[in-house]
Amino acid sequence: MSVIAPKFRLGYLIKGVIDNIFWIILLVTLIGIPIVQIVLIYIDFPIIDGEIWNPFRVLDALTHPERALPLVVSFMQSDLFKVVAFPGFGFAALIAAATIFIERKMLAKLQLRVGPFYCGKVEGILQLMADGLKLISKEIIIPAKADKPIFWAAPVLFAATAGAFVALIPVAPGWVVADIDLGLLAVFAVIGFFPIITILSAWSSNSKFPFIGGIRALHQMVSFEIPLILSVLGIVMLTGTLNLAEIVQSQANFPWIIFMPVGAVVFFITILAELERIPFDLPEAESEIVAGWLTEFSGMMYGLVQLGTYLKLYAFAGLFVVLFLGGWNGPDIVPPFPAEIVTDGITILPGALTVEIPGLPLLAHEMINGTIWFMLKTIGVILVILLPRGVFPRIRIDMLLHIGWYKLIALSFVNIFIALALVYGGVIGPGGIL
Repeated sequence: MSVIAPKFRLGYLIKGVIDNIFWIILLVTLIGIPIVQIVLIYIDFPIIDGEIWNPFRVLDALTHPERALPLVVSFMQSDLFKVVAFPGFGFAALIAAATIFIERKMLAKLQLRVGPFYCGKVEGILQLMADGLKLISKEIIIPAKADKPIFWAAPVLFAATAGAFVALIPVAPGWVVADIDLGLLAVFAVIGFFPIITILSAWSSNSKFPFIGGIRALHQMVSFEIPLILSVLGIVMLTGTLNLAEIVQSQANFPWIIFMPVGAVVFFITILAELERIPFDLPEAESEIVAGWLTEFSGMMYGLVQLGTYLKLYAFAGLFVVLFLGGWNGPDIVPPFPAEIVTDGITILPGALTVEIPGLPLLAHEMINGTIWFMLKTIGVILVILLPRGVFPRIRIDMLLHIGWYKLIALSFVNIFIALALVYGGVIGPGGIL
């Protein structure tokens, strides 16, 4: 039986375009502009020419570049910018998207496959957009006997917990969403939520394959979190602080991986297990239990879990850089900008307005250099994390537990003894050689 395709009618096309334009204008007017005005109220604007700015002068300033620059700088120093854009969720989401693309291309090269290629002109770069649109448009199917509130909440909680993890990672001097004195302790507190969310999502689906994967994930994460914590105790002993920014500053002359190579190896192995990466991908194990605890997720619920997974990967890689590779420390790549510091702020343009924005040289110079070094190191760690997926097989559950509870804990104590020897031997610490 032949199917007759519907005829193209220009009137329907014009009507559809006009309807879309109407609704876009209506939504922008009724929702978009009020939201922008509300956001502007909570932004701390600079003092220009002795006058405190308000949201109603922002639009006028945007028409004058020399007056808009201070507003941009002030916005970049606000908490909203740090949370939404850099170094918070937006920045981490871009890194996560790039990681997905690089992983697919790298695995294709390792396994002599094509990989993403036909979608987009440059190496399939638009495949990410196609996958995102596919996940957004796919139907979300909830199992009939699932515990629906928990099942709905689990992906959101997973992505939110990964975002909280990202918020604790310092990217450059002064650029961290949550700079707290007990930053390292907060990291472990946040990581502890992942096993709970995983087992809740697996149990709420009321399906055997997710439940088996959830039990595996629980055993795996619990057995590897102990060596994960023990592996960084040596650095805490050497630095005497739990603040991640201070740990980075303590590595101005040399990274801690030079003195703590055993701790670095243990920490990296536990990262692979916490991320459920091969060879520790037993909670998913697609050849055994379909997709493990992710089996029943579909549509954007699955997309949120994947987003949280790659946010978590970036956060762990950044944490490794902060603890063992010196964080943002490195030689200057971008030279200092020729800006003159004045009493109340900084002179942005010769003979132009003087803006009371303290710390602009830090924003312009040290932020750029610190971000470049942090990203170079983090990208290198991410590539090393991705590599085992293309070259290693999956291990058995008994081997996994033996590694976590026996070998890695023993190596962690060796690392602690090395740190104690360095401190009490007078090599590092108060009065030490270094």
